[in-house]
Amino acid sequence: MPYQNIDATLSATDLQAIKDAFTTILQKLPFLVNLTVDERRATFKAGPNSLSFLQNALTAAQNYPDVLPGSFKTDAFQRDVDLFAILTEIGTLAASVTSQIDDTRLAVGGEAMREASQVYKYIKAASETTPGLKPIADQLGERFKKANSPKPDDTPKA
Repeated sequence: MPYQNIDATLSATDLQAIKDAFTTILQKLPFLVNLTVDERRATFKAGPNSLSFLQNALTAAQNYPDVLPGSFKTDAFQRDVDLFAILTEIGTLAASVTSQIDDTRLAVGGEAMREASQVYKYIKAASETTPGLKPIADQLGERFKKANSPKPDDTPKA
């Protein structure tokens, strides 16, 4: 792994500043929507690679307004294209941060699980000779009982 043991903390003040930054982002983007599964399926998809097509179509609409119906609003189309470009840029930045947060959370979680497993082994061993540790060892052992329990077989029976 390319990282060493991650040994970091996040102060309550810093955590609040991060939460406040997310609140600010949401305040600056009050038009964000949550699509249903059906709405997602029904929406014409435009990914980051569609930006040049959108921009070329906008240029065509601006250069040849006479071929478009009178109901077509080129200025509204331009606002949509511009907003799509901006949201694509913001989405790329957010995805990068999300990826780093997820990777760090996975790495730190793995470290913590290794350390917790060591604690469990020591507590379990000590519970054989130290009064009062058996309930703690049993409680810690519950994590492994759930993790090792067989998963239900979802394959249909013939």
